[in-house]
Order: sequence, then structure tokens, then C-alpha cells
Amino acid sequence: HAGTVESAWYAWWEKSGFFHADAAEVLASGKKPFVIVLPPPNVTGSLHLGHGLTTAVQDTIVRWRRMRGEAVLWVPGVDHAGIATQAVVEKMLAKQGVSRRDLGREEFVRRVWEWKTEYGGRITQQLRSLGGSMDWQRECFTLDANLSRAVTEAFVRMFEAGIIRRDTRLVNWSPALKTAISDIEVDYEELEGITRLKVPGHPAGKEYMFGALISFAYAIAGSDDEIVVSTTRLETMLGDTAVCIHPLDPRY
Repeated sequence: HAGTVESAWYAWWEKSGFFHADAAEVLASGKKPFVIVLPPPNVTGSLHLGHGLTTAVQDTIVRWRRMRGEAVLWVPGVDHAGIATQAVVEKMLAKQGVSRRDLGREEFVRRVWEWKTEYGGRITQQLRSLGGSMDWQRECFTLDANLSRAVTEAFVRMFEAGIIRRDTRLVNWSPALKTAISDIEVDYEELEGITRLKVPGHPAGKEYMFGALISFAYAIAGSDDEIVVSTTRLETMLGDTAVCIHPLDPRY
């Protein structure tokens, strides 16, 4: 059986330390270092065909580098997956009748770590089954303290260099998670007209109106005139700072 044979070989490879890169030995040997990091799979799921492809390609590269006599380090790990992991863990807590607010930040983070230990282990075993020659002694998780410090340091440096900035902007607010989420984490729904929908995190029986085109007027300073604006996102009015019109519009 291929599975039995392959699993035995990999266990021996790992136990023998063939994939481990010792920094002191590398410096002493003078070998050319070659280091890559596994794009960390999301801890919320299992590996799919895409992971199999990229792992095979990277494994081919690092094994070829080892054959050339280079000091190779392939760092494995899993990604905390941010909002996705939070949502999964909160659903699990909801079945127990508690929320993250009931637990508090520290206890909730501990529960996330418990969940990661269970499901992250499944992913790393899958990577081993693929034969990925990674240095498992350096396995990391994106919530590890040293990685969190590195992220903070990187953002501070970029801020000080003027590459990024803090500003007041409209955000995608999740009423269920009580936090802002990125554009990529928003599921868009097309509406043909006025539709009443329930909103996660709000009273179960309550519905809200969506898809309605609402018009409102901005008064023009020093004049009795006004500019009427129509939108389906009335809440964005609170962030408006100006109204732009075409200079050749005959109405103005």
C-alpha cells in the first residue's frame, strides 16, 4: 500500500532531521543559504488542489537546492485567517450558549488557540502526506507572539516612512461581528427592488428595508436653491464632505 510506505519514509526523514536547518552550522559551513516560507494555509479548512500544486512546486525547488549543496530552510505554518476563524469559533461558542463578549478577550483568544491546535494539526499532517520537506521544528502560526511583534513593527515602520496612513473612511461594518471587515470579506447580494431583510446580530424578528432609492436635498449656502441626491445607501450621507457636479450640466 502506497500510503503505508510513504508515511513510513516521511516519518524517518523528519526524525532524522533531514529538513532541519541549523543556523550555527550554516554559518560555520559557509554554505549558500536558500530560505522560503510556505504561504500559510487558512486554519479554517483543509488543503485543496491549489495547495497540492504549490506545495509540489516549492518542494521540487527546495529539494533541488539541497542537491546543489545549499543550506535550505523551508518554513511551514498556518494562518489564523482573521475574521473567518473568529466566525467559526463564535458559532461553536453559540452552540454552548456563550459569546466572545461573555468570555472576554483573553479567554476568547485561548479558545481560538484550542481550535487552531485541533484543526491546524490536520493541515500540517496533510502537508506531511504530500511529502513537503519543511523544517517542522520552525513551524509557526500567524498569531505567535514573535510574528505579531513583527507585524506591528512592519506597520509602524511603514507609517513612519509615510507609506501608509490612518484616516477617517467609510468601512464595511459587520453588525454580527461588531467590527470592520475588508472588501474581500463582503458577500454582495443583488436586489431587484425594495426588499426587507433580517440583519445578523439584530433582533430575530426584525427586518430592515434595502434596495430603496431615497432622495434628499442639500441646501446651497447663500442661496435658496438645493441639490437633490438619490442613493440606496443613505447612511453614507454622514460621510459626505462635498457634492460634485459636471461643469457643463445645464441645471447648474
